Amino acid sequence: METFDRTFPDGFLWGAATASYQIEGATTEDGRGRSIWDTFSAVPGKVAGGDTGEVACDHYHRVPEDVALMRDLGLDAYRFSIAWPRILPDGTGTPNPAGLAFYDRLVDELRGAGIRPVVTLYHWDLPQALDDRGGWLSRDVAGWFTDYAAVVVDALGDRVTHWTTLNEPWCSSVLSYSIGAHAPGHEDPLEGLVAAHHLMLAHGTAVPVIRDRCAGAEVSITLNPTQVWGPDDGDELDADAVRRADNVFNGLFFGPIFHGAYPDGMLDDTAHLTDHAFIRDGDLATISAPLDTLGVNNYFPTRVRAARDGEDGRNPMPGCDGVVETAPRPPLTAMGWEQSPESHRLILERSARESGLPLYITENGSAWDDTVSDDGRVHDPERVAYLHDHLGAVADAIDHGVDVRGYFAWSLLDNFEWAYGYGKRFGIVHVDYDTQVRTVKDSGLEYARIIAAHRAGRAPEPAARS
Repeated sequence: METFDRTFPDGFLWGAATASYQIEGATTEDGRGRSIWDTFSAVPGKVAGGDTGEVACDHYHRVPEDVALMRDLGLDAYRFSIAWPRILPDGTGTPNPAGLAFYDRLVDELRGAGIRPVVTLYHWDLPQALDDRGGWLSRDVAGWFTDYAAVVVDALGDRVTHWTTLNEPWCSSVLSYSIGAHAPGHEDPLEGLVAAHHLMLAHGTAVPVIRDRCAGAEVSITLNPTQVWGPDDGDELDADAVRRADNVFNGLFFGPIFHGAYPDGMLDDTAHLTDHAFIRDGDLATISAPLDTLGVNNYFPTRVRAARDGEDGRNPMPGCDGVVETAPRPPLTAMGWEQSPESHRLILERSARESGLPLYITENGSAWDDTVSDDGRVHDPERVAYLHDHLGAVADAIDHGVDVRGYFAWSLLDNFEWAYGYGKRFGIVHVDYDTQVRTVKDSGLEYARIIAAHRAGRAPEPAARS
């Protein structure tokens, strides 16, 4: 095993992340309502293997065990999401006491273990009752989300100060409403654009409410920007393809949230789809409400080129017809994702420029085909190498002047990986889904070693050879 010997600033926060639908299970217990992922997972062919989040990691019943794991790993913080349908089964109305009690217990368990709770209010599990009323395509969703946020902050804000409004709104809009790969599974370029605007409007509407209800709140949003590259020998057409793709992947959110405007050319690129009447006066001022930090989720870069004469250049992303995504370059993870520490550093530097804010890496990690060996351990050298390389890129970004304040490994546990079901494992802790036995992988042990060395104020010493 190669040695990782980089150091990080004092106060750097070390954590791991999860999401409610991916780990909790108990989808029909204690008054929880149905979510769009319950509906989507039940549609044949939408999720690999026909998998659902009905049981997942059974975290709902295993909070003490899982928090003890976090404590043993030495985590400073745990980033988790609240299941909106567990709090408000119908999306609005009277809160569900049992749902609030679950998160109340989780927060107390974390604090008792000396672990900081970092709460994400929305990680994709919209109540089905609200989707039935239009979901993210309805402008009313801004009010629905803000009322929900107020309920959660009122319940937990005496012990939680780190609040994230949305996780990866690109996935909740473009991937879910234009590409159709995630719930609710629509395939309409315009819908992705409308959903993105309403997600940002909900975010901006909720920010001052969170501040008003939580003294000392640190308010953030988590985006998943990607470094977009064209061909090495690209021409002007390829450069325009990069521009349009970058607008949808990155500028669609960087622009309104941090600059109060959509990125250059994006409205023109989508004028054939809409007159943009869904963007109303005052919306951009609301969306660009001041934040304290920015969360960045990043795993891989994106490569594109322009379609050539006679080539089918249809692209489901808004304004991207004629943009062709090209193959990632090896080495690849088990997801088929390109491993590029350079792109990780570059996107952190850009995120800092765009936002003008301190950053947290709120997700970063890799999937591999992990198995428990005869010795009872999970040897995952590829994930260890990925962790080293990408933590090194974080250290490089810090050396380049980026204010990065923490890193959250994705994920604490192997879990329900959305449309991939249980076939892809991202965890630093292995989960046997038949028995729910947890086994810390070599990558988890290595992460714990790095954290311990940081806490001791020294560079990590070489790990014992395995």
